[in-house]
Amino acid sequence: MNKFVKAPATVGICALLLLGAGSASALSDSEVKSLMKKSNCFRCHAEDKPKDGPTYKEIAEKNRDKPDIEAKFYKRITTFEKVEIKGKKEDHEPLKTKDDEEIKAVVKWILSR
Repeated sequence: MNKFVKAPATVGICALLLLGAGSASALSDSEVKSLMKKSNCFRCHAEDKPKDGPTYKEIAEKNRDKPDIEAKFYKRITTFEKVEIKGKKEDHEPLKTKDDEEIKAVVKWILSR
């Protein structure tokens, strides 16, 4: 009988480990910011202070409830789209990564501001 009592506990522990493994691969806030810094995102944007581009807080407030916004932001931060800065058209530099998980983490970070 003792081994039957241990079996559900073992299954539960395994399930927690598997769930943890899935979330353990997510990037931390500091890892996302590090990637964004490496990609020069903070040259034009800041979390809440105006620069040449809108703040991440403004971007999130304006866009977070729009349908398909994550897909649109994914494209914006992975391609050289044109943006207007002080009346001048410039390429919006993409993230310096091709890793899907890292890109999605940045999109989620932006929308969470």
